Amino acid sequence: MKFSLLAAAALCGSTVNAEIYFKEQFNDDSWKDRWTVSSDWKSKSELGEWTNTAGKFYADESDKGIQTSQDARFYGLSAAMTKAFNSSDKKDLVIQYSVKHEQKIDCGGAYIKLMPGGDKFEATKFGGDTPYAVMFGPDICGQTKRTHVIFHYDKKEDNLLVKKDVGCETDQLSHLYTLVLRPDNTFEVFVDNKSVRSGKLDEEFDFLPAKEIKDPDQSKPEDWVDVREIPDPEDVKPEGYDDIPEEIPDPDATKPDDWDDEDDGEWEAPMMDNPEFQGPWSPKMIPNPAYKGPWEHPMIANPEYSYDDNMYAVCKDGCTHVGFELWQVKSGTIFDDIIITDSLEEAQKFAEDTFFKKKEGEKAMFDEAEKKRREEEEAAMADEDDFDMDDME
Repeated sequence: MKFSLLAAAALCGSTVNAEIYFKEQFNDDSWKDRWTVSSDWKSKSELGEWTNTAGKFYADESDKGIQTSQDARFYGLSAAMTKAFNSSDKKDLVIQYSVKHEQKIDCGGAYIKLMPGGDKFEATKFGGDTPYAVMFGPDICGQTKRTHVIFHYDKKEDNLLVKKDVGCETDQLSHLYTLVLRPDNTFEVFVDNKSVRSGKLDEEFDFLPAKEIKDPDQSKPEDWVDVREIPDPEDVKPEGYDDIPEEIPDPDATKPDDWDDEDDGEWEAPMMDNPEFQGPWSPKMIPNPAYKGPWEHPMIANPEYSYDDNMYAVCKDGCTHVGFELWQVKSGTIFDDIIITDSLEEAQKFAEDTFFKKKEGEKAMFDEAEKKRREEEEAAMADEDDFDMDDME
C-alpha cells in the first residue's frame, strides 16, 4: 500500500472550482426526507430496517450514520443527487464514503451504487435489477473479502468487474473508501486515504476486445511432432518377465499345530506380494529426435479491436441518484460521510473534517470496550473454574 501522490497533494491543495454533486452525513432525522426506502422492491418481511446511530463506539455520539439492524434481510435505500454528474463534462468522478462493520460481519454487502434515471428513477422499486453506472465498495462473505469496482459499459451492455480483486477491511472500525474515475481512462481506489489499486481501464477491466487473436487461417501442421518422449526401440522385455507372479506363498508361514488336513483340508500358505514382481512391462522412454516443441498458434491483429476514448463515460446520460442495495446475513454495518464530487482534493478535505477527525476517538472507545469485554470473560472463566473445584470437593 502507498499514499497516492494525488492524495498527498490533496492535503495541501486547493479545492477551488470543485463541484459537489452529493453530500450526506446523516447527523439528524432530516436524512429521511432525502432518502427513499425501496419499499416496492421486496416484501416488508424481507426488507430490513435502517436506524440512525453513532453505533457502539464513537468519537462523538452526535455524529451519526445509518445502520442495518436486522439479520438476513435485504436493504434498499436511495437518494437524488443535488446535481447530476455527466461524463460529457470530462471531469473526474470521485465517490467516497465510510463503512463500519460493528457486527464482525461474516456475510454481507456494503457497496454503494451510482445510477442514471433522472425524473424517471423509481426510488421505491430500486433494487438489484435497477440499472447502475458504478458499483463500489466492500463485499464480504466467507473467504471472499473484496472491494467491488464495477463500471457499466453501454457498448457491451454489461457491468464490468475489475479483473483482479481489490482487498477490503474486515475489522469493526470505520474505514474510508474512495474511488476516482478519470477522463483519461484511468481509475484509482483508496482505503483510508491509501492507494490500493490504480491502472488503465482497458488493462484492468474487459472493456475492449483483445488486441490480437489467433489466426483463423492457421492450424497445427499434421506432421508437427509435439510428443517429447518415445519408447526406446532398442529396449526389449527380459525373457521370462511375464512369468513372474504378482503374489507368492509366504515362505515364513507354517501350518498351525492344530491344523487337521482331514477336517480342515489341505493347508496352503497365505499369499504375499512378490518382491520380484514389477508390474506390466513397458520400455523405457527416450527423447524424441523428431520433437519440435509445443506448437504456437500464430497471432494476428484483431479486426474488431479499436480503442475507445470514452470508456470512462459511465454517466454519459447523467448520473442522478445514489443508493445502497444490499443483502446482509449479519446486520450492524454503519454507513456515513458520503460525498460525490469531481475533485479528489475536495473529497480529501471532507474526509479530514469527518472521517479522520473522529478516527482516533472511535478507536480509543473500541479498545476500551474490548479491554472490558476481555476482563469480563476472564472473570467468568475464573468463576467457572472455582465452581468446578467446589464440585470436586
